Amino acid sequence: MNIKIILEAKLKESFYKEGFLEYQKRLSGRLELIETNSIYDYIKDKKNSYIITLELEGKQLDSISFANKIKEIECEGFYNEILFLIGGAQGLDNTTRNKSDFKLSLSKLTFLHQEAVLILGEQIYRAHKILNKEPYHK
Repeated sequence: MNIKIILEAKLKESFYKEGFLEYQKRLSGRLELIETNSIYDYIKDKKNSYIITLELEGKQLDSISFANKIKEIECEGFYNEILFLIGGAQGLDNTTRNKSDFKLSLSKLTFLHQEAVLILGEQIYRAHKILNKEPYHK
């Protein structure tokens, strides 16, 4: 299943881009980053996408639970992609938040949206390794 991170901003710093590209490469292109000016415009017509918003009030999961959540979505068979939505400096608007199927918090800490992309990319890669019972997660 394809996984896309939708960022309402641009990845400006090269080290964030390079880090994300490394996880994208390790996942054989199954992970994509979409940079947009309006997340809502990107998702408004999506019908078979499971939408996860990153929010401070969202549920915090450990890495194994996160991997199992991805597996659960894939096993439902209804969705053709998972979209992770990361707002810009102002966060996500309520219209976008209301489209969410699951609200996720990466931490009680606040991260720059660029950092969230890199952290999320790594956790998606880690989930892939956990689900395939491959060494990486410790």
